[in-house]
Amino acid sequence: MKVLGISASPRAGGNTDILLDKALEGVKASGARVQKVILNTLKFSPCQECQNTRDDGTCIVEDDMQSVYKRIEETDIVILASPIFFGSLSAQAKMMIDRFQCIWRVKYMLKKDIFGRKKKGAFICVEASSREDFFNNAKSILKNFFATINAEYSQELFCMGVDEKGKILKYPHLLQKAFELGKSMV
Repeated sequence: MKVLGISASPRAGGNTDILLDKALEGVKASGARVQKVILNTLKFSPCQECQNTRDDGTCIVEDDMQSVYKRIEETDIVILASPIFFGSLSAQAKMMIDRFQCIWRVKYMLKKDIFGRKKKGAFICVEASSREDFFNNAKSILKNFFATINAEYSQELFCMGVDEKGKILKYPHLLQKAFELGKSMV
């Protein structure tokens, strides 16, 4: 079984990364293979809503997103981790999701299934405030993304009131929840 962890935080080693790493530890403890993508280290542009699209679902823009498409296609489970920015996902997460417009178009407009087999998806999200509606905003976007890649929205971990880098380490129960989330996904 292959599991892909996607870090959508701009802050390396921050709370979102720490929680994702804990979830991936849980995945490894269950015997699955793990890959991690850190979106902030990739070189890719936002969706350009190209006029000359391909009918096979591949994006015509050649950049680091090509490896993300391939990894998602080959994986069984996707765990996306993002902080909340301005009431929703980080720019890194939204930019990646928007680049799946080529897949969305083929799936929903041309009625072709690019990814075929079903996957499972989980969402880890961290915010500094205590606004549940922010999580709901982010979750609605992620559910659309998961539907596009044939991933069932299976689990979530929402952490409120966590801002300073590394503050999540003061909440061992949340670290344990992240570990259990990863373990139970396999």
